[in-house]
Amino acid sequence: MKLLYGAVALLALAACAPSTAPATGGGDEKTGTLNVWLFDEPNRAPKDKVVQEAIKEFTATHKDVTVQISWVPTTPARHEKFKGAFNDPASAPDVAEYGNTDLAEYAAAGGFAELDLAGQDISPDLLKSATIDGKVYGLPWFIGIRALYYRTDVFDELKLKPPTSIAELTETAKTIRAKKPDLYGIAVGGEYTFGAMPFVWDAGGDVTTLDGAEARKGVKAYTDLLTDEICPAQTCASLTGGKTVELFASGKAGMGIVGNFNRSAVEAGAVGSKYKVIPLPGAEPGSVAPAFAGGNNLGVMKSAKHRTLANDFIKLLGGKTYQAKMYEAMGNLPTLTSLSTELAAKDPFVKPFLDVVAKGTRFVPLDPAWVKIDNGKVIPTMLQKIATKQSTVEEATTEAAAAVKAAFG
Repeated sequence: MKLLYGAVALLALAACAPSTAPATGGGDEKTGTLNVWLFDEPNRAPKDKVVQEAIKEFTATHKDVTVQISWVPTTPARHEKFKGAFNDPASAPDVAEYGNTDLAEYAAAGGFAELDLAGQDISPDLLKSATIDGKVYGLPWFIGIRALYYRTDVFDELKLKPPTSIAELTETAKTIRAKKPDLYGIAVGGEYTFGAMPFVWDAGGDVTTLDGAEARKGVKAYTDLLTDEICPAQTCASLTGGKTVELFASGKAGMGIVGNFNRSAVEAGAVGSKYKVIPLPGAEPGSVAPAFAGGNNLGVMKSAKHRTLANDFIKLLGGKTYQAKMYEAMGNLPTLTSLSTELAAKDPFVKPFLDVVAKGTRFVPLDPAWVKIDNGKVIPTMLQKIATKQSTVEEATTEAAAAVKAAFG
């Protein structure tokens, strides 16, 4: 994703919704209950408050309409829930929030209606996270970007400078661990796929080329952090992305690859406000490693009974007012240009993440095979075998590449 920060940036979604309702499948009833599935959260209350405000505004302008929200868990069980809805239209909602990594699987199942986003001035790169075979199946609601958090108190005490390359990152992490043995140099995890992939992408590799020379260079750069000198494998090889966030937030690491969406967790922990954020550096001094462009989309089910109402609700909930409210409530990075620049002007925390986006982000394969790769923990298994010295980089990447190939069939 190469979105410009400032002028023509993340996404200029003036109307911020499909301009026309899908023309096929379902029905177009103008009254009754609009059923909406939204993802549940560990702390649902802030999100629910924003959603209820949107519902109040929506029903005030749509006579004889009610909106029913069902909260869907974000666990792997969500796949079965969506599959059931695709197979049984009577149980399906009109509108659903879904993770952009699930798009290929859901599009292959024919579950979502194609949306017309023409003329919305949406960045082509961001729109890719909602597009399959040239057809758009969702409105990007927010994006999640990871960057490098570092503890200002530790850096000031040790007179360290923020790293500008992967080599400097590694050496800085070693210095922190050596001078403060009670800390990990950087919180990294063997089960942190989206912490590792920026190293692979920066080196010129990808998920589909894990046994290539470039990918192996990136894998080695990441697993070199899973050592006794930085983050011991006996502890860190089993850490997920969430656990690495907890490690940094609890004050047990000098640095961490953490998302904009983890801000509240960090500030609620022992670190508090004693941190700063910079883009994760790449191998070349001064460069930025490509980050994964995560996030969720709002889609209309193909079997929706209220097509026009569904599109109207997406337009409202995905609009500037409620994206701003969701940022305030949840820390979700907006997908609207005007809102992003406004937030960056008011809150310096946002700028490093937008700088990462401006340099270019990456995405997982837009293919149902990704779900097999992800659920099968192909990448974590590779990282863990290298970190624990069960396999060499060459052996582990060869095995992972074979698993990826098998997933694609």
